[in-house]
Amino acid sequence: MNQIVNMAYPWLEKWLSFFQDNLPSLLGALLIVLLFLGLRKYLVQYIFKWIKRWTSNKESYYPRIIDAVESPLRLFILVVGIFLALRLLPLSIAADAAIVKIFRSVVIVIIGWAVFRFCNTESLISREIQERLDVDEILIPILSKVLHFIIIALVIVMIANEWNYDINGFIAGLGLGGLAIALAAQDALANMFGGMVIILEKPFTIGDWIKTSSVEGIVETITFRSTLIRGFDQAVITVPNSTLAKEAITNYSRMGKRRIFYHLGLTYSTSVEDMQTCVNRIKKMLSEHPEIHPETIMVNFEHFGESSLDIMIYCFTNTTVWDEYLRVRQDVNLKIMAIVEDMNLRLALPTRTLYLQNESSQEI
Repeated sequence: MNQIVNMAYPWLEKWLSFFQDNLPSLLGALLIVLLFLGLRKYLVQYIFKWIKRWTSNKESYYPRIIDAVESPLRLFILVVGIFLALRLLPLSIAADAAIVKIFRSVVIVIIGWAVFRFCNTESLISREIQERLDVDEILIPILSKVLHFIIIALVIVMIANEWNYDINGFIAGLGLGGLAIALAAQDALANMFGGMVIILEKPFTIGDWIKTSSVEGIVETITFRSTLIRGFDQAVITVPNSTLAKEAITNYSRMGKRRIFYHLGLTYSTSVEDMQTCVNRIKKMLSEHPEIHPETIMVNFEHFGESSLDIMIYCFTNTTVWDEYLRVRQDVNLKIMAIVEDMNLRLALPTRTLYLQNESSQEI
């Protein structure tokens, strides 16, 4: 125990001597840190609140910039206070140089953090700018992720240069390893190029109702690798972009009108006059219907079926919304039933007539 005390005593004596000799500098450093802590609190509580009130009715970018830089600026004020306090202390030249490099590196990280916060999906491009520049909504999350990657890469490169680290070898290594990475990530590259095809050709956008051979639902998110589709059972389906790029896609959200097409079968006992009258009345009803598109209305006695005389009904509704379409189709069906009942006609059922023949033989 005495040996440990004897070993620690010179070290304690050295530090006590340092504090005694540099007490004014230490108190000044502590005062600077406390001053900047107070400035940081005052800046957030008063100045930022005033700026937010002043910019509340301004262009939408001002509040977003303030929200992005608020937290990084608070950290920057504290870092500046600590840096000035350390500079006030009587440290060695090597320690001063290291403190300067650390301070510059931290400042680079803080600036990168502020830009990173601004370049998110919500605040990257305002709704007004999107409409003015005709920017597709698909590009916003992808552009945000690309900018995030670029910001992180620039921060790493700038910090490496600050510490005199040669990044040329690192970049060359990335180039040599690029081929191996490409071979190992063929599926990822296929999905990335599939995403580029979706972005350029725009077969759908976020919020569209689409259907492919493998999935049907509402598009929620489009990334480089995959597209998230929420099915009508509220399950989220992740589809690789390479799969979507190769499949036929039906975009129901871009329909201008919705089709009604089926056959109405009447019995073979229907007369020629009744058939012609029924066709004319159904066609007139569809032409006068306010929710049927007047451009294409076809009602014709099309062919003789196995057990019915088939009338083809072909038209379109004005609405493309699914529930409204079903309501219009139901109304059309009820009106057709009323016409058939009013004319005392009968709807045909699948029937088949069998003729049995008995042959009797007589032996002589």
